[in-house]
Amino acid sequence: MQLFGTSGIRGVADSNLIQLALKVGLSVGKTYGNVVIGSDTRTSSDAMKHALVSGVLTAGSGCFDAGVIPTPTLALAAKEFEAGVMVTASHNPPQYNGIKLLNSDGSAFNSYQQKQIEESVSGDSFPTARWEEIKSSSIYNGAIGKHIERLLQDFPGGLKVRVVVDSGCGAASLVTPYLLKKLGGEVFALNCYPSGLFPRDIEPTGANLRDLIQATKEFGADLGIAHDGDGDRMMAVDDRGRFVSGDKLLAIFAREVEAKEVVTTIDASMVMDDMDFKVTRTRVGDTNVSGELRKGGDFGGEPSGSWVFPNISLCPDGIYAAAQLVTIASRQKLSQLVDSLPGYPILRGGVTGKVVMSRLETRLMAVEPLSVSKVDGIKLSFEDGWLLVRKSGTEPKVRVTAEAKSQARVRQLYDDGVSAVRASMERSEGK
Repeated sequence: MQLFGTSGIRGVADSNLIQLALKVGLSVGKTYGNVVIGSDTRTSSDAMKHALVSGVLTAGSGCFDAGVIPTPTLALAAKEFEAGVMVTASHNPPQYNGIKLLNSDGSAFNSYQQKQIEESVSGDSFPTARWEEIKSSSIYNGAIGKHIERLLQDFPGGLKVRVVVDSGCGAASLVTPYLLKKLGGEVFALNCYPSGLFPRDIEPTGANLRDLIQATKEFGADLGIAHDGDGDRMMAVDDRGRFVSGDKLLAIFAREVEAKEVVTTIDASMVMDDMDFKVTRTRVGDTNVSGELRKGGDFGGEPSGSWVFPNISLCPDGIYAAAQLVTIASRQKLSQLVDSLPGYPILRGGVTGKVVMSRLETRLMAVEPLSVSKVDGIKLSFEDGWLLVRKSGTEPKVRVTAEAKSQARVRQLYDDGVSAVRASMERSEGK
């Protein structure tokens, strides 16, 4: 039974997911003696959390409820425990929910730990503690205050900057606006109240941030900040109202922290290889980036908006990233910095459905690449660019990404990828 995708367990919030949460709680409680649990703002999060708490307690472990908090806030709190459990579906729509399991250093459970959970959940028996060994749950107070206090240690106050914050009514609503005000910023809040009925598509992509783009222009702000549902992602809009790509942010953060070794994913821009970094590439997913950073590295991230600063935690921290970018924007116009960075045209998209991988590989090889990588999906490299086709780890989609040295070439590569995917869909089987 495979439960884990690229970022934890996710599914539509129904009775099956609630039952699964109870079993995961039992499995976690059987191995980890002291656990802290948090949740995002989704309407189903409280039910999910109580199921998890029941499982952990029934296994005989201690369980502390940190309330509604962002994932990076929980990761920081997890330093005081053996494990952290976050109820969230991150950037998925509000009808979804899920579970992220964290180690005390903020990193997600590795493949071995995930396999332990999966084997336990799929088993027929669930040993429970004797009645006299079952503990009571407790409240963990002050997680948000501790997170803000820790971040204030790394950034100066008195910043003269105007910033619009769009938290999408997710968990970061409770942290980012207050942190940036403490740093001296003039903050304009947009969708910064906790609600599980997200007012926009919660994934912080350019297409979903039209209101933030408009507000940044209207308020004459120096930048706009956007989060996903649980605050581990952060994306931005510059002072000209332009969405800043994740590949640009990756380079900006790496330079700002003076990184020598950067860990990123296989779908990040080839520009990173042209700059003065030692670059290590992983499979897509922040869990893979964090896992590699455990071995070493100064900074890690992926273009979807997950930024990992090992000095604070191995969990992607969109709150820390927001403070970092606001600090940068207080010194220099973000638009000028973005325009000063090298870049190549990139197209990212996806096709809903499932593919027959053998058929897909055959069709992709017809475009005659120089080399092929199967680290994650199928990546074709050419003299002037690359094409990556891979199954999504969080949605029933096939992701297509292409980058090249000209607009015409990137469009050609991307269209070739989409055509190959559509021709390889399972529905075509037998036709």
